[in-house]
Amino acid sequence: MTAVAPAGFRFHFGAQIIAAEAVHTTPLGYERSSVPAGVPLPIPASAELVDRLSRCSEVEVAFEGKLGDTLLALSAVRALTEWLGLRSTSLTVRATGPYAGLIARSGLVTRTPATASDGRRAVIGDRAAIQARASAASVSLVCDPAAPPCWSSDGLAHADLPARHYLALERRLGVRLPGTAPFAPLLATGQSKLAEQLRSAGWLTGLTIAAITATSWPERKDYTAQRFIELAERIGAAQHSRARLLLIGGQRDGGVHIATESSRRYIQVLHLDGVPVNQLADLFPHCRLVVGNDTGLTHLAAMARRSDGSGPPVVGLYARHSHSKWRTGLTHHHAVATALSDRMHQGDLCPVRDAIAPETDLHVDAITPASLAQIGSDLLNGVR
Repeated sequence: MTAVAPAGFRFHFGAQIIAAEAVHTTPLGYERSSVPAGVPLPIPASAELVDRLSRCSEVEVAFEGKLGDTLLALSAVRALTEWLGLRSTSLTVRATGPYAGLIARSGLVTRTPATASDGRRAVIGDRAAIQARASAASVSLVCDPAAPPCWSSDGLAHADLPARHYLALERRLGVRLPGTAPFAPLLATGQSKLAEQLRSAGWLTGLTIAAITATSWPERKDYTAQRFIELAERIGAAQHSRARLLLIGGQRDGGVHIATESSRRYIQVLHLDGVPVNQLADLFPHCRLVVGNDTGLTHLAAMARRSDGSGPPVVGLYARHSHSKWRTGLTHHHAVATALSDRMHQGDLCPVRDAIAPETDLHVDAITPASLAQIGSDLLNGVR
């Protein structure tokens, strides 16, 4: 579903199907639905890559860059492990680096030791991590978010970054892999000391909304705490319920900062700044709704689910970057996008990579709290 909001921005439902002719795509080179899993593709594999991988005894998953880029690239790790499974190859898959704990939640790794084995090693990850490990690797697979295009197959566009990574590696490996959309793995969650503490203080009961204020580009992508507060107030009023708003910020000097604001008629506000990502992964499933800037913590909220796969709807706010590319592709991960974000989506463009300057000074603030509150209320009521 795509709905036009009063201010001219659009709501894009997470399960929306995008026709190939509606956006700029690159043909995958085969109709994927007609090729059974495990069957060679009608395009050649990368012989050097396959040969080197075939002689490895372990895979190291290493990411050291941005959290969002890391999470959206885990589909490439999934593709590699599924290819190994098709070949009945038993390799150790381990995760290293600052996100090792999160990556382990995906179920894609077999262990996370501090030291490597003595065998031939394949490294998959971002460029910074791979360059640091290049001398010890037999083969490297770089997950560059700027590299894979928006693929099309069977008349459909595969626009989200997890689909791009997965299908790009499938093509290079030359075998139809078993995965189907959505390609992003879910991250397992469990008991959380932070969640227990918040629940005992009354913060996770009733209508709990998490708003992610963290962003790597505040001047362009920050919806601001005040707009999120107005959003939650409006949702509380519409739901005839007192909303409890968790304002989740990024890292700050001095570690974790937790502070409350004065209560208002329809809202209580709690600031959570600098909370480690592993703790946030266990906290998000306890919320009723998550709304956030276009940032890694919003992607994390979409991928962190309970053992039965359940969790809250997640809404990302997109002002300049493509709303379709910078999402997980999961059906509960929705987007509210400005006209510029829609144009980046349609043309498979990037304002940074392609040096596209905005024509106005309006950014994410073009999305009004009133219209966003209507979208949030509809999602809570199961309307959208």
